[in-house]
Parts: sequence; structure tokens; C-alpha cells
Amino acid sequence: MRNKIKLILTGLVLSICLCACGQKTDPQMEKFKKDVEAFCSSISTLDQSINQIDPNSENATTQLLEYLSEVNMRFKAFADLDFPTDYDALEHLADEASEYMSTAVQYYNSAFSNNSYNEYNAEYAKENYSRAIKRIKIILALLKGENVDDPSVVISYESSEQAQ
Repeated sequence: MRNKIKLILTGLVLSICLCACGQKTDPQMEKFKKDVEAFCSSISTLDQSINQIDPNSENATTQLLEYLSEVNMRFKAFADLDFPTDYDALEHLADEASEYMSTAVQYYNSAFSNNSYNEYNAEYAKENYSRAIKRIKIILALLKGENVDDPSVVISYESSEQAQ
């Protein structure tokens, strides 16, 4: 159980390490930057809480699922952020991350339901979890101004002319 918890949260820890934005000074960007930092901070706190779960405890699974539910709520809130115009294309990735995290949490709950462990559901949950974390890492990297070349993730940039 402890290894599964660590595996589940490795991606979260990595995303926290990447938490930073560019250095624009307009008010919308500053608010967005604070919102992203708050997201990263909350995920870091949840990660610490999950790592403190005693895997031998009889309520370890319940605690894990409660924390994952909170992670899911944070991802949904992140997807609901108003991205600055310069980063509109990243909103789609945030939405995808939230959807993948929701599916992951749903399947983790299913994997541990009825006092049993369903490996198929756990693997599917893990795959969705990884996809959610991947998108968050890409968003954070792009916010830092890094180039990201990942053919499995599509970022569509529409010009204002195309959007009209």
C-alpha cells in the first residue's frame, strides 16, 4: 500500500517543483500567478498529508481516498481559473487535467471498494492520474517559458482572427 501511495503522488511532487510563472506585471497575470501558486501549495500540503498516512492503519485506504477527493476538487478549481489572454490555449489542458483526475479518483474509489482491491481499476486510475499530472506539468513548464514537445498532448493556439 505504501508503494502505491508513493507512486500515486510522485507526479504531484514533481508538479510542485515546477510551480512558477513568467514575470509579467499586469493585474490579471498577478492574480493568475497567485492562483497557480495557491494551487501548487494546496497540492503540496495534500501530498504531505498522503505521505503521512500509516499504510498499516485500518483506515489508510479511507484516508487516501479522502485526500484524493480533495486533490480532485483542487484540480477542478484549477481548471476553473480565468487564464490570462496570453495563456488561453492552456485552459484546455487544465480542463483535460481535471477530467483525467476526476476519472482517476473515481476508479481509485472503485479499486478499493467493498473492502477489496481491484487491480484493473487501480491501473486505469493510475493511467488517468498520470495523464492529469502530465498536463499540469506541461502547463507549469509553459508558464515558466519552457518549450514543451510532447506529441501526446495537443495545444491549439487560435489567433484572434480565427476565433472571430
